[in-house]
Parts: sequence; structure tokens; C-alpha cells
Amino acid sequence: MASLEELKAARLKKLDLLTAAGMDPYPAKVPRDFCLEDAHKKFAEYEASGATVNLTGRVMAIRGQGAILFYVLDDGKARFQAVAKKDELDAAKFELLTGAVDMGDFISVTGTMFRTQKGEESILIKNWTMASKALLPLPEKWHGLTDPDEKMRKRYLDFVMTAELRDLFYKKSKFWDVSRAFFKERGFLEVETPTIEVTTGGAEARPFATYHNDYDMDVFMRISIGELWQKRLLAGGFPKVFEIGRAYRNEGTSPEHAQEFTNLEFYWGYADYRDGMKLVTELYRRLATEVFGTTKFSTRGHTFDLADEWAEIDYAGEIKKQTGIDIYTASEKDMMAALAKLKVTYDGTNKERLIDTLWKFCRKNISGPAFLVNHPTMVAPLAKANKDGRTVQKFQPILAGSEIGNGYSELNDPIDQRNRFVEQQKLIERGDEEAMMPDWEFVEMLEHGMPPTCGFGYGERLFTFLADKPLRETHMFPLVRPADTGGAGKSGSAAKKEQKYAAAVINTGAKMERWQELNTIAHLNAAFGARSGKKLFTQDSISTADAHKINLNIKHAIMIKTAGSNDALKKLISDARAAGLEISEFTREMITTTSDKKVIAETAGKKFADVEFLGVMVFGPKEQVDAVTKGFELYK
Repeated sequence: MASLEELKAARLKKLDLLTAAGMDPYPAKVPRDFCLEDAHKKFAEYEASGATVNLTGRVMAIRGQGAILFYVLDDGKARFQAVAKKDELDAAKFELLTGAVDMGDFISVTGTMFRTQKGEESILIKNWTMASKALLPLPEKWHGLTDPDEKMRKRYLDFVMTAELRDLFYKKSKFWDVSRAFFKERGFLEVETPTIEVTTGGAEARPFATYHNDYDMDVFMRISIGELWQKRLLAGGFPKVFEIGRAYRNEGTSPEHAQEFTNLEFYWGYADYRDGMKLVTELYRRLATEVFGTTKFSTRGHTFDLADEWAEIDYAGEIKKQTGIDIYTASEKDMMAALAKLKVTYDGTNKERLIDTLWKFCRKNISGPAFLVNHPTMVAPLAKANKDGRTVQKFQPILAGSEIGNGYSELNDPIDQRNRFVEQQKLIERGDEEAMMPDWEFVEMLEHGMPPTCGFGYGERLFTFLADKPLRETHMFPLVRPADTGGAGKSGSAAKKEQKYAAAVINTGAKMERWQELNTIAHLNAAFGARSGKKLFTQDSISTADAHKINLNIKHAIMIKTAGSNDALKKLISDARAAGLEISEFTREMITTTSDKKVIAETAGKKFADVEFLGVMVFGPKEQVDAVTKGFELYK
């Protein structure tokens, strides 16, 4: 079997054939009267009239030999057969067609419609031109892209070879079209809220942290679709709002979870969770019928019919029914013992996490459709409390053993909200990375007043359940580790293994006192930590036995070395710049005054040769940093 490089070399020779024949292998435009789907619809008309037509598509199959060949064209929406007969086509064009066209090429054909002896609708080629020459082959239908990650990296090839996969994304687009129409018909205003936030809110999840260079502050990618912002809109006089957008959660990947996904959240003023349950039932049934053409589904080992009556399941009652645990009276020790007996692993030993784990075990046994209600207050920090004081007005649709959506009567009591945020803050301080960050400006908004409101969110997970597909397969281009290509263009695991570190080099020839040397090292480390807005410390932490959090070591190793002179440091600066390394410098002026203006003024009056450097920090790949600092001894 020929290698990929050999196949490419053969196609490059065919590229030369096209060029030699005066045919542009990559024209800006080619003749095309209509798509291949319309070619089938208009076939009878054009067959009867004998009129010439221009069709274009990717060649997906070539069969036949000698005086007649059959080409199957595909334009992404339909396929159509093109037939080349030697006696119907210019000899040179026929020879070029048969000698230069491969599967995967895009071609434009001109001809007349006819039926083959087998009755297949076809176009008889009278002329043709290349639309785009493919230099690499398509994967084989059955033996091509078999590695799951490679399929995701080259998803475009999976789309070419799998019409059903393309159809899935037409359905997904319609899913959001129907969603948008549903809410607009009911008077909801579509809005856009920030995706970069100072405080994440609206869910319990670990966020992606980043840095805002201009404002010099840490920020986060949002974990919900603007919940706290949309509520501000309710307070501002917009009674019905919704948003469709992307959310980002820096947590585990599974068939039902991804770090980046699309959701919809709506907020409905002067409505409560009971109103929301009625609306959501209607919404889900409409999505099912208009997108999938049915209300009956089989997925994840469950079968359900959305047209059925939706049951109500009591949160604590269902846990007690399935596990024997009363979540209101049982201790953490009792819960851990029950989970151990059920052979269920748990993440976190506080009561909130243990209760959540118990529920996650129970939900797997519920097919639905159903609504989960009466959640404990401790697991729903933004929902309005029921009169019993220990449960909230929250509802979650349950389908195929999972929660597929989340809504509640929104908490608009500022005093209650403040108290709940205080409890969430305590969870954060005890090391719970998924606890909700308190947003005290949101509490202030509530103090100005927000009407009674029902809020609800759903999204891609609902689509994946109805389509019976893992979440990753319903993303056009899901995040995948880059392939390990090796060489200068290393990526993936190779790039991950590449070590980076920093070296701080102190000028011992500058006759500094000990405190000045330490001060120089401290300033260089601080400069390194703030370089280009990148974080010095990792987001991970460790905990003591009594639950005190301690940040893990710095992200990159720092070596401290010494240089015997100012000239040695200047050469280091020059070498590091030539190597493309990051550099931080510390000069005599910086240690003699705390006034930045004075440092700037004094430095501006000197030439580079006159500047005394007390220390230099260089950062980058270990091999390069070692190379430029190999002549310096370790600091003692």
C-alpha cells in the first residue's frame, strides 16, 4: 500500500497535468446553476428540455474504465451522478478528466440530464473544469479514521464521509432556531451578557481563570449564561429575557460534560417555579416534535415519552426511598457509610457534596419524564425557600437518569441571599472549588428590588439525550489534545513534556549588602510572576488535616545564580534576547528609590553602557535557559 507521501506526490504530478493543459486547479469561481438537491428536483424539467446545466461537487466515487466512467458528486446536501463518455467529450478533456481527477477533488461539469439504463438520474458530461484539486486522499469508508481523537482533530473528513453526522448538526441548528422562536413568540427579549466576569455566578463549577492586562486584574470565563446579569435586567425593568450563549467550566470531561458548551437561560418576571414547569413541559415537547419528529425516545438505556404526564419527585424522599438515608437527620459519617455500601465513590466529605453524591446515585434509576422538586436549601443558593425553611422552589427535568435543565423561583430576598453567600464563602475557604463565588454587588442589586421571577436553563445536554449521542460527538470541533507530531513543531504530549523554568542571576560584583541581594531577587520574582499577565502560582492547592488550604509550589522552577560583573549581566541580556527568552531586569536606580518617576528620569539620562544591573531574570524552555546561563554559578 502506498504511503501518504507517495499518494501526495502522485497527485502533485496530476496538478502539473492540469497546469500544463491551461486549467486552473484552484479557480475563484466555477460554473454552477444550482445545488445537487435541486438538480434532482429539476431533473424531469431539464431531461425533457435537453437544456445544458452546470453542476458542481466533490468526487466521492469513480467507477468504470475505458470509454465510459461514472463520477458520484457530493455538495454536502445531496449526491448526483455524472457520466463521462469518450465519444461525447472532447478527446483532450476526456483524457485530462480520466488522468487528473481523483476522489476528493471538486469538479464542475457541464452537460445534459438523462437516465442510465438502471434508471439513475445523471448528467452526461459535455465539458468540465477543476474546482479544487485535493492533494491528500479521503479516508477509506471502513478503514479510514478509526482513532477517536484523530476523528475529532480531522472532523472535516468525518463530515465528508458521514452524511448522518452532517444531518446531526442541521438538527442541532434547528434545535436552537426552535428554542429562539419559542421564547420570542412569548414576548421574551433576547439579550447578550458578559462572558468575562470578575466573579463567576449562576452555578457551582470550577471556572477558567484568566487575566485582564489593561485592568491589571484576574477575571474568569463565565460558568452560566449570565444568570446574575439577567436578573439585573429584571430589576432594571425588562420583565422577560433570555440568552443563548457559551459557558466554560474547568472540570472533568465525560459523555455528558464538556468544558465549553452552549446553553439557554430565561428569566420570567412575575412568575414562579410552577409557571416555569408548565412552560418547560411545553418547550421540551415542541423541541422534540419539531426537531426530531417524535416525543418518544430511547437513550442511555432508558425509554421515555415527553407526551406523558410528568411526575414530581421529592428530592429527600427519593434518596430515602432508594438508600434509606434521611438527608436532614443523617450525619456525614452515616452518608459516607451508605455510599461505601452502595460502592459509590464521592468527591468531598462536607454534607452538601455527600448529599449531592447520594442523589446522583438515585437519579440513574429514573427514566422520566419527571420534575425533581423540593431540593434542600444548602444545594440551591440562588433559589427562593419554601415555607418549611429547609427546601427551595427549584425544579429540574429528569430524563434518562439525568437532570436535563435547572430552574427555580429566584431568590429576591437580599438578606437571605447575603446569608447564603456567606455559607458558600465558608465552603470555598474549606477547599470546595465548585462552591459559588459570592457576588456582593448582586446582593446590593437585590436591595434595590427585583420582582418575583422564575429562571431556567437548558442546552446541549438536552439535545444530546434526544439525539442519543455523547456530548463530544455533538460538538463540531470538540477540544482534543494536539497530536504529538515531533520535531520543531512539537505539540500535544511532546509540548507538555517540554520543561520551562526561570533563572535569576545576581550581580555579586555590584557590592550589594545582603538585604539588597534579597530585595533584587524578590523584585525579579515579582516581575516574573506578573510577566505578560500570566500567573506565577497554580490554581491547585493541598489541604492540612484540619482543612487549611495551602497553595502548591510555583508553576515554574526558579534557579538563582550569580554573575561576577555588570558586563556579564549585559551579555546575558543580549544572549537571552537573541534566544527569544522572556527577560526582567533590576537596576541600581530601582533599589535606591521607591519613586518610579525618579527611576524613569535617571535611566533616561544614561546610555545602556552606563546602566548598572543588579540582577536579571530569564525565562523559557529549560534547554535554552541553561544554554545562556551555563557560565554562572549557583547562588550561595
